[in-house]
Amino acid sequence: MQLRINKAAIIHAKRATRKYLNNEFRDKLSQARISVQLCALALLFAVIASSVIILFRLLLVWADQYSHTHALNISDILTDWRTYLPMIGALLIWLVSLVGSKRYRRMGIAYVLHRFKIHYGKVPLQSAPGQFFQALIALITNFSVGREGPAIHLGAVSASVMAEKFKLPDNSVRIMCASGIAAGIAATFNAPLAAVLFVFEVIVREYKIHYFFPIMLSAICGAVSSQLVFGNIHEYDLINVIHIPLDHYPILLLGGLGLGCTAALFNYSLLKVTATGQNWRLIYRLMIAGTATTIVGIFLPQSLGSGDLAIHEAISESPSLWFLMALLIGKMIATIAAIGLGVPGGLIGPLYGIGALVGAILALISSAIFPSIAPYVGLYTVIGMTAMMGVCLSAPLAALVALLELTNDASIILPAMFVTIPAFLVAYQGFDTKSIFLKQLEIMGLDYKIPPMNQGLQKKGVRVLMNRRFVVVNDDDELLLEVLKRAAGRPVLVRNTDGQIEMLSLEIQSFEDSTTLSRHLMQGLPDSATLDEVYDALAAKRAGEVYIYRNKPSHIVGVISWANLAQEIRSGQL
Repeated sequence: MQLRINKAAIIHAKRATRKYLNNEFRDKLSQARISVQLCALALLFAVIASSVIILFRLLLVWADQYSHTHALNISDILTDWRTYLPMIGALLIWLVSLVGSKRYRRMGIAYVLHRFKIHYGKVPLQSAPGQFFQALIALITNFSVGREGPAIHLGAVSASVMAEKFKLPDNSVRIMCASGIAAGIAATFNAPLAAVLFVFEVIVREYKIHYFFPIMLSAICGAVSSQLVFGNIHEYDLINVIHIPLDHYPILLLGGLGLGCTAALFNYSLLKVTATGQNWRLIYRLMIAGTATTIVGIFLPQSLGSGDLAIHEAISESPSLWFLMALLIGKMIATIAAIGLGVPGGLIGPLYGIGALVGAILALISSAIFPSIAPYVGLYTVIGMTAMMGVCLSAPLAALVALLELTNDASIILPAMFVTIPAFLVAYQGFDTKSIFLKQLEIMGLDYKIPPMNQGLQKKGVRVLMNRRFVVVNDDDELLLEVLKRAAGRPVLVRNTDGQIEMLSLEIQSFEDSTTLSRHLMQGLPDSATLDEVYDALAAKRAGEVYIYRNKPSHIVGVISWANLAQEIRSGQL
């Protein structure tokens, strides 16, 4: 008999310990501060996100072994089947889009940014297959798109879906989403620091220390995964970068002005095409993009693909100025047609190609006047890549660090910074340029404006503030007054005959010098919600309470009043 009692006590103790640890775990995640739990989860989800991206890259490598699109020969290009891959790809992308629901057709960086800001980074799992296969087709069939678009979308989906499976608080889901994006970018480019900075500059758009460590760990995981499979490769370390003398900086300043004008023209053209084709049927947009890409490829096959072919031409020995200018026009047309008309893919790769061509053109023009510039074409190429990405995406620091990691040469830092500043000023003040992603959100009707107070409330989960000392009773008018007296100041919740939860309180009737019982319905929120949902529920009356439940509304775990929330807002801790 004693043994049975001991076993029952042990089982009860284990359950109580598990419940306590689970509650403590969720309490930690609900806070807006760094924790070991948050970092461990980010690392776990980063492994999954990195694995998805590595699979994506392996499929690209496998497909390239059969297509060899980089080896197109201009002499027999009209009879080469690879010339017409963009049109075939457009048709395949459309067919894949028909398989899924129209509800989940939105994809890409702008869509992820919208989900991050409005829906705590919860990107639907149903959108992942479309992004994976359509982007894979776009890259294989030689469209002028980059790899980072699918990397960001798939990284966000992988991490956010896992976070929801673990039933994490919404404020933590957002951090996991950002971490998955960092893992995806790092696994794509083997550039962990650039991945961290890109997430903060483009996605998060603010700096918080409790975001930094999970995102940094995820970027490390992505880079390590890339190195384990593909080796520690820096994609552009073959570019001959020579340290430039200080007397060349006035020429760099002029180059920055030229790059700013080019970036502004590119942004304007891309957004104009995006807005024009927004209401066209998908098949029309894709086929126009495929046809335009094919025509450009017939005359300038080096302008197709992510951007590597254009970069190769920019850094080749004794390039022709007129050829590079024609290649620049072709690259811009192919990129604008693909991205603007909805071909799934990223923008960074094409921007690198365009920037490299602009940098090389500026170097060749300058060297005709100042022959001493000729040895520095490689540096001008890298500077052009940095400025184009930084200006077009409004991410100058991420662009600088990305090229630093991809070239593995720190000598680009000072001249690239020197060029990027005038390029930004010309584009953003002279031509009123805006970030491509934010303007795309406006065009798609997905733009967001969140007041600073609400942003602060979204960073904390309800478990941080909820009152765990409360009483729940069934509806019985004869006993309610006695229960309220014995509650000793604790909130008393009444479950009425309809199963709804009401708050019980004493209402003083001053003119009769008496008190009466008062009851009002309460809104319930899951314990994964943030304080912003509490604010939305109570702000209209500036009074009242909400109850917090775990898993199902009948399992109440806490109460938050307007007074508690107002005190939290006034405390300045948001």
